[in-house]
Amino acid sequence: MSIKLTVDGNTAVSHVAYAFSDVAAIYPITPSSPMAEVADEWAAHGRTNLFGQKVRITEMQSEGGAAGAVHGSLAAGALTTTFTASQGLLLMIPNMYKISGELMPCVFHVSARALAYHALNIFGDHSDVMACRQTGFAMLASNSVQEATDMALIAHLATIKASVPFLHFFDGFRTSHEIQKIDAIDPKDNYAEIAGLVDWDKVAEFRKGGLNPEHPHQRGTAQNPDIYFQGREAANKYYLATPDIVEEVMKQVGELTGRHYKLFDYVGAPDAERVIICMGSGCDAIEETVDYLNKKGEKVGLIKVHLYRPFSIKHFLSAIPATTKKIAVLDRTKESGSLGEPLYLDVCSALLEAGMTGIKVVGGRYGLGSKEFNPTMVKAVFDNLSADEPKNHFTVGITDDVTHTSLELGETLDVAPAGTVSCMFYGLGSDGTVGANKNSIKIIGDHTDKYAQAYFSYDSKKSGGITVSHLRFGDTPIKSTYLIDSADFIACHNPSYVTKYDMVSALKQGGTFLLNCPWTAEELNTHLPASMKQLLAKKEAKLYTIDAISLAQKVGMGGRINTIMQAAFFKLANIIPYEQADEYMKAYAKKTYGKKGDEIVKKNWDAIDIAISGLNEVKVPAEWATTTEGAVPVKVEGTTEYFDAFVAPILAQEGDKLPVSMIDAAGRVPTGTTKFEKRGIAVTVPQWNIDACIQCGNCSMVCPHAAIRPYLISEEDMKNAPATFETKAALGPKFKGYQYRMQVSPLDCTGCGNCAQVCPVNQKGAKLALEMKPLESQSAQEANWEFAQKLPEFKGELNLKTVKDSQFKKPLFEFSGACAGCGETPYVKLVTQLFGDRMIIANATGCSSIYGGSAPTCPYTVNEEGHGPAWANSLFEDNAEFGFGMQIGIKQRREKLADTVRKLIAIPYCDETIQAAGAEWLEKMNDAEGSKTAGAKLLEACKVATDPARDLTGTPGEAAWLANGKICPCEACTLARKVVENADLLTKKSFWIFGGDGWAYDIGYGGLDHVLAQGEDVNVLVLDTEVYSNTGGQASKSSPHAAVAKFAAAGKRTKKKDLGMMAMSYGYVYVAQVAMSDPAQVLKAMTEAEAYPGPSLIIAYAPCINHGIKMNQAQLEIKKAVAAGYWQTYRYNPTAEEGKKFTLDSKDPTDSYQDFIKGENRYATLLRQFPDVAPELFKEAEEDAAARLASYKRLAN
Repeated sequence: MSIKLTVDGNTAVSHVAYAFSDVAAIYPITPSSPMAEVADEWAAHGRTNLFGQKVRITEMQSEGGAAGAVHGSLAAGALTTTFTASQGLLLMIPNMYKISGELMPCVFHVSARALAYHALNIFGDHSDVMACRQTGFAMLASNSVQEATDMALIAHLATIKASVPFLHFFDGFRTSHEIQKIDAIDPKDNYAEIAGLVDWDKVAEFRKGGLNPEHPHQRGTAQNPDIYFQGREAANKYYLATPDIVEEVMKQVGELTGRHYKLFDYVGAPDAERVIICMGSGCDAIEETVDYLNKKGEKVGLIKVHLYRPFSIKHFLSAIPATTKKIAVLDRTKESGSLGEPLYLDVCSALLEAGMTGIKVVGGRYGLGSKEFNPTMVKAVFDNLSADEPKNHFTVGITDDVTHTSLELGETLDVAPAGTVSCMFYGLGSDGTVGANKNSIKIIGDHTDKYAQAYFSYDSKKSGGITVSHLRFGDTPIKSTYLIDSADFIACHNPSYVTKYDMVSALKQGGTFLLNCPWTAEELNTHLPASMKQLLAKKEAKLYTIDAISLAQKVGMGGRINTIMQAAFFKLANIIPYEQADEYMKAYAKKTYGKKGDEIVKKNWDAIDIAISGLNEVKVPAEWATTTEGAVPVKVEGTTEYFDAFVAPILAQEGDKLPVSMIDAAGRVPTGTTKFEKRGIAVTVPQWNIDACIQCGNCSMVCPHAAIRPYLISEEDMKNAPATFETKAALGPKFKGYQYRMQVSPLDCTGCGNCAQVCPVNQKGAKLALEMKPLESQSAQEANWEFAQKLPEFKGELNLKTVKDSQFKKPLFEFSGACAGCGETPYVKLVTQLFGDRMIIANATGCSSIYGGSAPTCPYTVNEEGHGPAWANSLFEDNAEFGFGMQIGIKQRREKLADTVRKLIAIPYCDETIQAAGAEWLEKMNDAEGSKTAGAKLLEACKVATDPARDLTGTPGEAAWLANGKICPCEACTLARKVVENADLLTKKSFWIFGGDGWAYDIGYGGLDHVLAQGEDVNVLVLDTEVYSNTGGQASKSSPHAAVAKFAAAGKRTKKKDLGMMAMSYGYVYVAQVAMSDPAQVLKAMTEAEAYPGPSLIIAYAPCINHGIKMNQAQLEIKKAVAAGYWQTYRYNPTAEEGKKFTLDSKDPTDSYQDFIKGENRYATLLRQFPDVAPELFKEAEEDAAARLASYKRLAN
């Protein structure tokens, strides 16, 4: 018997893939990683497959490595699968050719995702899978969560029968992360329910054909021109047979499940004249619209493509209604320069081959990068087909005001079936809103007869960004694969949103609006904007408030309001009796948070118990309908035209409306725009106590978001300071005559509290130099912050190897989208303070590229001279090579400039000032400060010499000067102008290669090793979180022994790779391992590494939310790690004298290693779930750390 599951598409697919796989070789990539993660969890807890075994799941170092392992496992006769997407799938292509060429049965499950062209996009379209259509893999498309599990079953059964490998794909996020109630195969008794469908003879044949010395054969030979061609054609019969095999399997699965599919499924009017052809999640939205339009008397239809490769003309033609006059083919990809997109070309070719030239066919693009695709857009496509000459090669869902491809949209359609309840929840990334809604949908799906759907819309910030949860419930299957635009219930979980987003327009008449805020009914009149009050009144909304933050703090939940808001939702929505909801919520809290310990579970239960007491109904005043008074958004001064016209609409969730003309075609964006966001997301922010402050700068040093900074103010500048801008005399002889202030930006702070925690005054406990206070209490500091930004940067001498002095340098990385308390960004920020005005950064894809380079704002900024880091991201795997390429490119250009200067100063009549400056620059061109100073002299001299206003009348060169339009054509002036043209190359650039441990230890290690070995002057900063942070916490080769991570659900069984020791083996690479708990050591390492005229590698310990720690204690966690001997700090400097090259900076451990690791949930989980093996693994982990320390001591001695 099948079972009911309320799951997302990834889990639905993995549920089937697990049954058919001996082995799964994987590598983490969004949005496919959860397929492998749940499989790893099932294996860790003993689930068995069709063959009575736990699946062997192995994480490789890259997708290319995973594909190679799949190929090898198949060659050995083991049924093997993998899960991937996007660039990861592209890395598998070479092996896909081999697997198909060797006729190996397997299935690649792909959550189809956009590729990185002008920009990275982690969301869904078909660009990746369309790049594989020539590999020889059969391609099977799923359109929904239910279809994803069904097509996965069909793919696995068919590949065994056909001996042709399958690529099963479904839309990333829209299907992979959408949660639906589905019918699934029961995994009991080794998936006995589907065992009868398996062609066991073909399985035996496959296994028997595996490589084995007992009956050897050879594969993968090299063939010459005489026979290669014939070999390619020899496989034809397998591909010709595949469509019929898939059709047969679909019938078998239909008989088992009651759900019947065809290779091409037609839905709609039997006498349709206008038909759309499509594949993927867009089909459900089209089907809903087709049903709606046909009920209104139109004759339209949809052909849903399932088997895309091999493309069966016979089956395709049988799906087309005989009455069809016009067809629109929709592709979710773009192939620049082609005659059309892939499915369109296939449809045109098929009709041409069949001689059906009487049907008009047009093609269009939709939904790239998960762009919204809804019934209104579907109607526009059908309307286009109604035209006498339909537009071909169109786009829908955007406004193309450049090449004018876009279709005009008509009135908004609401085609949802009657009785569907729609709910929206506006949350803050990391506040738990999404997690709570996932539980809510599962509660309703698992405990009622209702159909349920959930989809979650995110922005690109790691945390602290907006999340919008879209939940639907109904009595019929839900096919609405698009965002809710008409809601029965809307909840706002963050009060700062009321002036930022339009959250009420989507509310239905008489709908319910729930607002988390501390305001009384009377205070709402002041705090809500006029537009919001008008809509609430006009829609006759039922308005409720709840102070969830106060309630959460009462039960020890801190800022995690998710459980409280979940309880409030169940009380107000009344979908199930609240008494039952209370029981179910507590059961799911136990299931969700049980790994984190009983204390966390109890806090969530307490939150559920207290929640309802805080609900307040507010009668919406009738006068609100016409009010023009209310709160207004924070007005940010000094914004740019780019920010106002482009960034601001995106931040207001209006980016869908921006036209093509506003996008830079090459993906270039200005820097320094995060300072205009003013998110105001913190609950509490630091308040500076001027009397207690000792001016050490530690708080500024560790701030992940550069929201607290020290300032030196002259007497002259103090004359213009706001009255509240308190200062004290700056300490230290070099700062005599200056006033000092530590300034906080309340609206840019994320409230992590790490600044207050590291403050040495606070640690003594007698008084507080920094005290966390409610955000609203610090509003006066906003004006103080703005004044501080206008202060001139300190021009005096600074010792950048000291914490205090370094913090007077402006951070050129500020207000990023990193998590509150992020362990990585303090290092990134510090590098920009030290070298940012001449930095070029290559950033590996990962957390650091997402918080460092996500549209629409850029956290990298400039100093008062307009100089700042130039930043770029290529891919994940190639970052070291990318950065290396930048360095050799600039180096080559500077060498050309040096040649120019040499020729210039060698000219006998060259100006003496230019000759002197040029000689000085050539001597110091590879010295940072020297090149800057000498370069400025040379540039000024060249500008003077080539000044267009310079009059050469009466000089020997007058005639040539006049003949050349009063521009001197002499060799010296010509070369001097070349110097001026290349002035941006005069200062030596500082090349930095940023990335996480997933990149440096795993997928990018080969490139990193090669780049370090080249001996060029590049600096590598590895932000070591010991997991793949960006994709959700998967194990890397940096993960230590015993740590629980995704793909290491039962604890990692191998020790951490020593990247630093491997780099040191070259002897000419500067290597440092650092921890922010010793900021002086970090500064030494960074300044030494940058000054070293060769490759450098800095490995920085960075606590992460994936460690299962409180991020408001991230800096304390670093300190504990060093004290326990978990992390050692050192520096290896090749330029030091023999015997002193290696310096072990950290001391012998003083704290318990075991106590430290048990304090992090990634280790404590192992103890709770696998108590039999945990103690031994913990012992081995401690031994590993001790052995590593011993090896460092040997080097130091």
